[in-house]
Amino acid sequence: MTHSEIIHSVLLVLVMALVSFLLRAFPFIVFSGKKETPKFVTYLGKVLPYAIIGMLVIYCVKDISFASVSNFLPYIIAGAVVVLLHIWKRNTLLSIIAGTLSYMMLVQLVF
Repeated sequence: MTHSEIIHSVLLVLVMALVSFLLRAFPFIVFSGKKETPKFVTYLGKVLPYAIIGMLVIYCVKDISFASVSNFLPYIIAGAVVVLLHIWKRNTLLSIIAGTLSYMMLVQLVF
């Protein structure tokens, strides 16, 4: 790698880091002088996480083939693991990790 390519790469990383930081800091900067957060922002904060998770689930299951049991059963089992574990432990990260691991084990070892 040449000296100019290294400088270019470092500048790209710095710009991306700055943009990422500013996007995360933007709401705090905008609402710092206000007494309370606007109602629509509070509403979006309550509704968007569920909408995003719903869209991710739909995206993940949109290509399931029901032609044979081995095509759809790992999805059903892993989905049940996620739902049941989340109901039991109320830990999103644990539920996602367990569901992913169960799906990968089923696909690699069972089906």
